[in-house]
Amino acid sequence: MVRTLLAVLIALVGLVQPASAAVSTLDPASGSSAAPIRYAPYIDITMERPTLPEVARATGVKHFTLAFALGSHAGCDPKWGGTIDLTEPRIINQIRELKAMGGDVVIATGGALGPYLEHVCGTASALAGAYRKILDATGATHIDVDVEAAIPADTVNQALATVQRERGTSVGYTLRVQGQDYGVDPFSLQILQSAARHNVDVLVNPMLMNFGYTGDWGDAMISASQAVLRQMKTVWPNKSDAQLRAKLGVTPMIGRNDTGMTTTQAHARKLLDWARSNSIGFIGFWSIGRDNGSCAGGGVSPTCSGIAQSQWEFTTIFKGF
Repeated sequence: MVRTLLAVLIALVGLVQPASAAVSTLDPASGSSAAPIRYAPYIDITMERPTLPEVARATGVKHFTLAFALGSHAGCDPKWGGTIDLTEPRIINQIRELKAMGGDVVIATGGALGPYLEHVCGTASALAGAYRKILDATGATHIDVDVEAAIPADTVNQALATVQRERGTSVGYTLRVQGQDYGVDPFSLQILQSAARHNVDVLVNPMLMNFGYTGDWGDAMISASQAVLRQMKTVWPNKSDAQLRAKLGVTPMIGRNDTGMTTTQAHARKLLDWARSNSIGFIGFWSIGRDNGSCAGGGVSPTCSGIAQSQWEFTTIFKGF
């Protein structure tokens, strides 16, 4: 009887295990319980078009990074672009529709323009509260902090550690690259060192755009990514090379970049091949709204890539990841 009961229990465990393995659970080694998002191009969600469901239906891509949740005139009160309410129906309904299609979102703070929440929220407690407000309004489990200005690194990482500990929130840092052989700039490296001190499990996402380089631009983006991996090894020396690669993201700017270089389809495929062969953790790009050739031969624009391309071509290329 005991043996029979034991056999039944073992069989039941065997039946249950595959289903439970599909559920995201807190990994004590990583600190994050959010199901990983490996490909999520950036979209300026303050713009009327394109919408998340529109792109998802056209491309099959269902994960996006929403830019940017900022501080507002009220200070430590997050709003889209600093002006649009977090609960704006036009945006929230897009997120809901996308999730109904099986998609998900990463919420990006920071960016090229302020005011940063990370500046106007004066304490780690207040900043953690702002992050909670963003997550609650959107139902998101992923935060990306895009750092293009100075931030109080320890305060930010204390806030991120709190939210990650409470909710298992996935955290990423999108950081400036100084050069193809250097990696991220010194301040960005300090941010990662602070994250390590505060035990924040982070995705390291270098911006592969607007940095000095020589030779082929596709090779330069790969060289910069490899340099970031070397920097990550100094921050987390106990992690294996495979673990570090799994915590690396890459985010190029498609088409014409702000400082002269151009990311072509061939460059994108070269970067994609490297990312796949090295099993890195994430690919994004700036941005969905630029993924068209309506201004081929023109300058840098927020609404087109500036090069000859088909609609959603880069979105589809990187979908191969």
